[in-house]
Amino acid sequence: MANVPQKIIHEYLRHDKKFPHVWCAGCSNGIVLGTIIRALASMDIDRDDIVMVSGIGCSSRMPVYVDFNTLHTLHGRSIAYATGIKLHKPHLKVIVVTGDGDCTAIGGNHLIHAARRNIDLTVILVNNNIYGMTGGQCSPTTPHEAIATTAPYGNIEPDFNICELALGAGASYVARTTAYHTQETQNIVKEAIEHPGFALIEVVSACPVIYGRLNKKGGAPEMMKEMRDNSIPLAAVEKLPPEKVEGKIIRGVLRKDLRPEYTAQYADLVKRVQAMGGDK
Repeated sequence: MANVPQKIIHEYLRHDKKFPHVWCAGCSNGIVLGTIIRALASMDIDRDDIVMVSGIGCSSRMPVYVDFNTLHTLHGRSIAYATGIKLHKPHLKVIVVTGDGDCTAIGGNHLIHAARRNIDLTVILVNNNIYGMTGGQCSPTTPHEAIATTAPYGNIEPDFNICELALGAGASYVARTTAYHTQETQNIVKEAIEHPGFALIEVVSACPVIYGRLNKKGGAPEMMKEMRDNSIPLAAVEKLPPEKVEGKIIRGVLRKDLRPEYTAQYADLVKRVQAMGGDK
């Protein structure tokens, strides 16, 4: 987590209790956590009003290291738990950190319906294209023909486009960035937390020890360079011919709409029913 001031480390991280971390050398999770911490530090939010929720996976270890309210939950159920927290205490800023396997496989239905409801959650999905913690199995975002321990001769399945899935489900804020573009990621995280509705951020990340090794991508520096060289800002896409865009990571805010938020609608419904004298 380079370039994180010591004051922020001491204020937002359990620096004297939980470190060193469990992530492999070169893993992008520390970089992503750094962008989240810097984004929160730039905002005027009481730490008692922040909740970080996760499920199971490499990225889901993040709540262990932060010094505010956290909930480390079941595999694929982080958004379900976060929904309960937000409904009970709507004033809280609820951040879900999750991975491609945790959120789009076993947790896929929760992602779809939270986006559809437009409940005010910020979901930061770290996409490393594989189940890294459990040994390198295919995830829903493992590219076609990529090598995994469950696909030693190449993955025959098509991969999910996470942002298109969120857009189709109705998420009111959708963005994509990479672990290489740290300032961009920090800005997007801040904007997503401030957004009054369901926000999904896909952070394309590197898993050099499992995915990189299996697919001969080189080490962390090579995978970071690939993220840099193989990505295009959204604003530049319309200026390029289709062949220059194909296969590239499109970075930027893909949707930012304002529409009624779920917990606000629920509170309004309760008031209307109470005003009618209804208790059924």
